[in-house]
Amino acid sequence: MDVKQLAAFQGFSLEKLQKHTVFQSGRFFLDVYCLAPGQAQKPHRHATSDKVYVVLDGSCRFRIGDEEATHGPGSTLFAPAGSEHGVVNDGPDNARLLVLMTPPPEHA
Repeated sequence: MDVKQLAAFQGFSLEKLQKHTVFQSGRFFLDVYCLAPGQAQKPHRHATSDKVYVVLDGSCRFRIGDEEATHGPGSTLFAPAGSEHGVVNDGPDNARLLVLMTPPPEHA
């Protein structure tokens, strides 16, 4: 049985958000994103991949399609394939997000 403790994925960097792989296969990935205050994942889209964000710690401002709002721990957000999405930690504290994508994004 492959078991991971989400609390162990805490790596932050002052330069940019950090992505830590929890599990990955050819059909999905599950990462923990660690965002220090001011860090962001710029709006982008995946033509054939759905993405789910779960806020573990802190709060972030999410943009999915034309909607934008700030969400904190326990919030779960869905970015369907083709929708523009991004996230910004504009709060004073570090934030951690559990991020699931299926299928893994296409690579050019």
